[in-house]
Amino acid sequence: MKQRLVTQADDTPQDNQIQNGNKLSNQYQICSVVGNGTFGMVYLAIDTKTNEKVAIKKVYQDRRYKNREHLIISELNHPCIVKLRQAFFTQGDNAKNTEDIYLNLVMDYIPETLSKVIRNFKNNKKPFPNQSLKIYSYQMLRALAYLQGIGICHRDIKPQNILVNPINHVLKICDFGSAKRLVAGEPNVAYICSRYYRAPELIFGATEYTTAIDMWSIGCVIAEMLLGEPLFPGESATDQLVEIIKILGTPTIDQIKQMNPQQQQFKFPQIKCHPWAKVFGKFKTEPHFIDFVSKILVYSPRDRLKPLEALLHPYFDEIRQPNFGDGHLNLPNFFDFYKEELQIQPEIAHKLTPSWIKK
Repeated sequence: MKQRLVTQADDTPQDNQIQNGNKLSNQYQICSVVGNGTFGMVYLAIDTKTNEKVAIKKVYQDRRYKNREHLIISELNHPCIVKLRQAFFTQGDNAKNTEDIYLNLVMDYIPETLSKVIRNFKNNKKPFPNQSLKIYSYQMLRALAYLQGIGICHRDIKPQNILVNPINHVLKICDFGSAKRLVAGEPNVAYICSRYYRAPELIFGATEYTTAIDMWSIGCVIAEMLLGEPLFPGESATDQLVEIIKILGTPTIDQIKQMNPQQQQFKFPQIKCHPWAKVFGKFKTEPHFIDFVSKILVYSPRDRLKPLEALLHPYFDEIRQPNFGDGHLNLPNFFDFYKEELQIQPEIAHKLTPSWIKK
């Protein structure tokens, strides 16, 4: 994913910052490449001061701009979101690009992506464990509640951008290269988010969307954990919409208007919705799972469950039981809520913490 840059030339990296950055880079011993793409490279490294493993994302930095991902991730502080430890600038490391500047983002290192975990279960022909599905879904929703609370839309939620530790089931959302602070009334680009996880309002060209697009993406990821493959595997933007219609049915004119009030074309084949019970028919689902997913993956952004509403769904009642996780070591704390994630809907926030915790 390409880096989105924010024009602010008054704070570009200066020579002294680069010199300091070159010194800081000596603190980290690069071990291997763990990710690469149009955005740059991600390395596994060792912090020689603490002997801890870290991930370093290295991206090209245009001297004329600030890096939006850096600006956003600098202010994020939540247990379900990857944490920025340090950031520094370095020069190009070969004779051809010594004038080039690179931004290095040092972050928590989490050993697996959710994408790899899903693939491993599928390749081994094993179902995704119901309890893991619940634990990971819960943490994703907490991260979304926090981001919505501070007005940040991730805009590229997918299994590859979700990190998990299979030993203690800690989950953290990462890669904020497409993230943006949404401001009411200000238009945004509609061509955003990886195709399989793109909310229908984006396909309809909406530019004044909300963080509900992230909620749609989360719903797609949750379904994929169970299915072992993407729920809506479109081969193009148009085909993506066709895949959605196959399950949700043809949207009504009112639903299309709710997704994008400017949409003028309404010629779609009339297809009935495909029952969710059949979508997940060959999988052993827990009670309430189908109802839970069906309330997230709906056309109208305003009708989708909000993060706190989703956390309160009966599907997660088991997590609120005092004996949940018995037999597991070091499960994450499910109830260390931050004020930012609770402020979206304070009228229901108090219900998230079970009474036995309060006592």
